[in-house]
Amino acid sequence: MARVLEVCVDSVESALAAARGGATRLELCANLILGGTTPSPALFDAVQAATGLPVHVLIRPRFGDFLYTEWEYRIMCREVEEFARRGANGVAIGALRPDGSLDPEKLSGLIAAAKGLRVTLHRAFDVCRHPMEALEQAAGLGVDTVLTSGQQADAWAGRALIGQLLAAGRAEILIGGGVNAAVIRDFRQLLPEAEAFHLSGKQVLESGMTYRNPAVSMGLPGISEYQLWRTGEAAVRRAADALWED
Repeated sequence: MARVLEVCVDSVESALAAARGGATRLELCANLILGGTTPSPALFDAVQAATGLPVHVLIRPRFGDFLYTEWEYRIMCREVEEFARRGANGVAIGALRPDGSLDPEKLSGLIAAAKGLRVTLHRAFDVCRHPMEALEQAAGLGVDTVLTSGQQADAWAGRALIGQLLAAGRAEILIGGGVNAAVIRDFRQLLPEAEAFHLSGKQVLESGMTYRNPAVSMGLPGISEYQLWRTGEAAVRRAADALWED
């Protein structure tokens, strides 16, 4: 299996930085600061044209849990179809039942809508009840890749489960959650079969606004609208170097 360095981005600026840093593919979303939601078709078109990298599109209609209403599911299916039509290389999806198990009906519908694109089960996997059972179920449905932190706050903390998932050999295990160059090196030493990693490489930039009205806040509590998240080219390059060093 070819080594993979997937960088999660939510802007053309971040996508270009990821490409310059050595990303092999992009996961495109909107609102990365909220964990990511579905991007606009216009953003997808711009990123695809600007980078030439394979683009997997996150399909997530809102912030929050992965228990979706029928309306949300229908919209997600339409979005998958739209990005397939526009030339996406893959989609990242997930849907759960109230008991924490995968929702096979909704996942099957989303996979069918993808019409042969590569399919990643995103980090809904990390909040499912029975991970090994979910891996088998996902593989049986046609999922190619599982993005996971090993059901822990970060991937290194979840390394024991990640090792089990890799050993099962049922899907590409895309390791994400607190990933940087040092984490990649640690995983490559502990688990040489770990060859696919996911990171944002984010840096926080100050807004260029010089006028700021202190009486009004447009952001969520604790999140300043005068700070921007962008992918750092140097962080991606360090991660790429770590992945390909022997």
